Amino acid sequence: MSARPDQLRVIAPAGVPEIRPGDDLAAALLGALGPDELADGDVLVVTSKVVSKAEGRIEDGDREAWIDAETERLVARRGPTRIVRNRLGLTMAAAGVDASNVEQGSVVLLPLDPDASARALRAAVAERRGVNVGVVVTDTAGRSWREGQTDIAIGAAGLTVLESFTGRVDAHGNELAVTAPAVADEIASAVELAQGKLGARPCAVLRGRADLVLAPGDDGPGARALIRADGADLFGYGAREAVVQAVAARPEARAPFGSPVDAAELVAALGRAGISAQAVTALDVRTTRERRAAADIVAFAHGWESVGTSDLDTDLRFRPVTP
Repeated sequence: MSARPDQLRVIAPAGVPEIRPGDDLAAALLGALGPDELADGDVLVVTSKVVSKAEGRIEDGDREAWIDAETERLVARRGPTRIVRNRLGLTMAAAGVDASNVEQGSVVLLPLDPDASARALRAAVAERRGVNVGVVVTDTAGRSWREGQTDIAIGAAGLTVLESFTGRVDAHGNELAVTAPAVADEIASAVELAQGKLGARPCAVLRGRADLVLAPGDDGPGARALIRADGADLFGYGAREAVVQAVAARPEARAPFGSPVDAAELVAALGRAGISAQAVTALDVRTTRERRAAADIVAFAHGWESVGTSDLDTDLRFRPVTP
C-alpha cells in the first residue's frame, strides 16, 4: 500500500476474528494485515469495541444501570436519551455503553484507559512488525446541531492529535488565530468510511500523514488532550438542565457553567432578564430586592453569589465566587 504526499490511502482489512476477553488483540489485527499493509508513518486505527472486548469490558446486566455506573454527571436528557459526561471525561450518549454486536443481556463498556490501550497496541506493533506507527482508538459520537454520528478518537498514541495553526499566515496574508484541526478525530472519521458500520472490519490503516506520527518512544499526549475541561465548554448543560441547576444552586454544579464573568457582563445578563443592576466596582454588583429569586438564579449561572444582605436591606449585593 503506497500513497503520494498529497494523497491519503485507507485500507480496512477483512478477516479479523471475533475478539473475546483475553485475546491477543495485536496478533488478531496484524494477522489480518498483509506484510505491505503496515509501514513506518502509518496510522493504525481500531474501534473501541474490539479493544474493550479484548480487555474484558463485557458486562451482564441492565444497560441503564451500567450507564449510571459510567456517568460522572448528566448533561442533557430528552425522554430515554441521556447525554452524559462519563468517567473518561467524554460527553456522549449513554456514557458510551453499547449493547450492539454483543450477546443479548450483555453490554460493552469503553476501555478503562483508551490512551493506555493505544500505547500498548503501538508497542506490540513495533515489537512484532518493526514499524513505527501511530495508533487511534475510536468510538462513535453525535454532534450538537448536526444530524447523524461520526467516529472520534477516544484514545491515541504516537500521534499529534491536535495541530496548531496559530501564527501561520494564509495565502492572503491573514494570520490565523484559533485554527486547531483535531486531526485524530479527522483520521477516525476518514477511516470509518472504509470500515463501514456493518462490515465487520474493526481496524484500518491510514497512509499519507506520516508528518503526524511521532518518533519511537514518544507516545504524545493521547486523545485525552482533545477533551475540554468542565467549564471550558460553552455547553456544559443542556438548555433545560441548565435552568434546573441554576435554580437548585448547588455549589458542586457551578463548574460546568464556567468561570465567573466580569461585573459588566453580569449587569448585562441581569438586564436581559429584566432586572436593573449596576456595577459598583469590578467585584461588586448591586440590584434591588424586587426580583431576588430571579437575580440569584442569573448570578449563579454567571459565577456570582449574593453576599452581605439581610431581610432589612433594600439592595442585593453580588460578588464573584472564588474558584
